[in-house]
Amino acid sequence: MFISSVFVFSLVTLTLALPPTKRAVAYVDPNLGGGSMLDDGRMKVIISGLSSPAVLTDDGFLNFAQAIGFSFECLDLHLGGPQSANLGDGNGYVNQTTELRQDYGDALLGTCLESLIGGNHLRVFRQNGSEADTGALFLAVSKEENVFEGHTIVPDGYNIGRDLLVQNATNTNPLPSFGGVTYSATLEQVTGLLPAGSAGVNHGIATDGVTSVLTVTIV
Repeated sequence: MFISSVFVFSLVTLTLALPPTKRAVAYVDPNLGGGSMLDDGRMKVIISGLSSPAVLTDDGFLNFAQAIGFSFECLDLHLGGPQSANLGDGNGYVNQTTELRQDYGDALLGTCLESLIGGNHLRVFRQNGSEADTGALFLAVSKEENVFEGHTIVPDGYNIGRDLLVQNATNTNPLPSFGGVTYSATLEQVTGLLPAGSAGVNHGIATDGVTSVLTVTIV
């Protein structure tokens, strides 16, 4: 009886000493922590922190992106400097983790075609600072012109880029799949994270102020 009481007492003490477990959240509004949904463009898509954990890793997100029509840049080469964003998570301004381009159905070489004729592309920023460690991925998505137009954004390109990505991610017939992994995504359309209009937006292209939040599950 004495041994049992000591064991129970020790277990209770250990439990009280453990830090509280964080509840998973989809994302934290960057504006609350002094951040912004703006980089040089606008982050119009969020991959929720409630997604399957593997999707939120660098390799896992690349595989998901390849399932919905994006891949690494042509010959894995990047021209131009990275963009940065402050997601209000305590990290301040941090460079993008990666940039991906529309692959036109060929995950190995298709992005070379995008570099030539234009298409959709995205930049990824991860919310993982000590003030908002959600793991959510914030995507700056836009459809751009061809190389002869300097890859500028097409008119309404931020809204178009978002909508094209969401359409592919939420497709159910068939579900997006790549590398033997199949995905299902649910969509929530959110307002209030960024204003509608063109103020502070690269190229002065107005957007509708809607952010698409995708919760992506491996099935």
